[in-house]
Order: sequence, then C-alpha cells, then structure tokens
Amino acid sequence: MPKLTRLWPLAALLLLQACSSLPTEIYAPKLGQMGKDVMWLPTRDELVTQMLAAARVTPEDEVVDLGAGDGKIPIAAARQFGARAWGIEYNKDLAALAQRNAQRAGVADRVRIVHGDIFKEDFSKASVVTLYLLEELNAQLRPTILKMRPGTRVVSNSFSMGDWEPDQVIRVGGHTGYLWTVPAVAAGQWAVQGLDRRGPVLLNLTQRHQRLGGSLAWGSQVQPLLGARIDGAQLHFSFINADGQLQAAKLQVQGQTLAGELVGPYGMIEVQPEVVKVSGQRVAD
Repeated sequence: MPKLTRLWPLAALLLLQACSSLPTEIYAPKLGQMGKDVMWLPTRDELVTQMLAAARVTPEDEVVDLGAGDGKIPIAAARQFGARAWGIEYNKDLAALAQRNAQRAGVADRVRIVHGDIFKEDFSKASVVTLYLLEELNAQLRPTILKMRPGTRVVSNSFSMGDWEPDQVIRVGGHTGYLWTVPAVAAGQWAVQGLDRRGPVLLNLTQRHQRLGGSLAWGSQVQPLLGARIDGAQLHFSFINADGQLQAAKLQVQGQTLAGELVGPYGMIEVQPEVVKVSGQRVAD
C-alpha cells in the first residue's frame, strides 16, 4: 500500500503531461460567429464543387480563398481538382483549425492557411480567387482583383461585384454563386494591320470590364464593331470588309500590342483559306 501511495503523484504528473501534449482540438467555430468584417457561415459542399468546376480549376492552378474559415474551399480545390491552394483567415483559431483540417484530409502538402488580412496579404499570383464576403467588401476588393493577370477566374458565393456583370450564374438548389474572368485592358485606340485589303485601320475600343464597344476606321470611312467582347486577354469582334463580307477577328491583348488572325469561315469547305495574320499597336493619346 505505501508503494501505491508513492506512485499517485507520479501518475498524476504523467497524466497532466499527456493532457498538455494533446492537440488543441477543442476549438469549434459556431455558425454565425462574428469575425473582422463578416460572420462565419461555411459554403455548402455542393456549391463549393460547382463553383470550382465553373472556374475550370486544374492541377496547374493556384487557388486563393479570401476568408478561408475552416478551410473547406482550399481543401476541396486540392482534393477534388488537384490544385495548389491557400486561404487567408483573420481569426487565428479558425486559421489553425483550417490547417489541421487540411492535415486530416491528407492535402497539407498542397494547402496552406495564412492567418492574415485579405486587404493586406498579396494574392496577385493566384489564378483563381474564391470569396464569400459581403457586397461592400467585394466592392473594396474589386480594384485589386481587376489588376490581376487577365484570365484570372473569380467565384463568389451569394454576393456580386456591382456593375461588373458575372460571366456565369451558378445555381445549386436554393444557393447561388457567380463567376467572373478578369479582362485585359483593351480600351483606347489601336493601329491595326491585316484586317482588310484597304490597308491599316484605326480600331477604337470603349470598355467597361468585359463589355466592349467600338469602331473601325479607314480614313473617313467608319463602321461599328459587331459582337465585340473580351475573354481574359482574348479579344473578339466582327466587321464587314471591303468586299461586303462578314469577317471575324480573334486577337490577343498583350499590353501595348495585339496579335492574332482572321477566323473562319466555318463549316465543311474543300479548300481552307490561307490564315491571315493580324497585328496592332496601341496609339498614344
């Protein structure tokens, strides 16, 4: 009996040490708990999958989730789509939980969660941005997002981007997501070669996000563009050439230059026409 009495303090010490070495798994976020700017509400699994699918996520992508919460979206991007993903979470306990969730899911080598502020962290190299914020926060982030590389895909749960119209509305049950593609800056005047046998033309473009308008001018002859649009850095428009035929152009916006070709005609024809190369240079104001 004296031996047992002497062992009790040792057993109690070992128990305390064991408890202190256990991971801090007791943190459990509550639905609706307030954070820095928004309350925590996780995106439904089905909507997560559809949003990432709409953004065409691949293993080549870097996905960033602004306001990562428990890490659900970065983990799904890595597990289901093979992407490298990270999240920015202001609540340090949630950020730690999200990193543990990535470890449990077996994707900690491809997912990291940063304890930080979405308005201070640099996410400019991401190719896909995911959001579940309020409209006013989206509005604050929009100038930063629009400066990202053209072709960057942006998906948001529930909340829009003001007058930046979505390229796609995603509906899953009673839940809604939105997809945008960051457009290149195409607005302005361009001197373009190769569009028409009449020679060089002046291309004038007006732009509001991905929506375009404009005209082509050969000297005093001016005609409006038909069906002008921009998808990332790819500029599309049609026009009527000198022979009265409808022509379509597909050009890549590369900073101060354009490069591409005339497209078509489509369908089964015996002799494919020679590819006509088109190039352009931005005209200084």
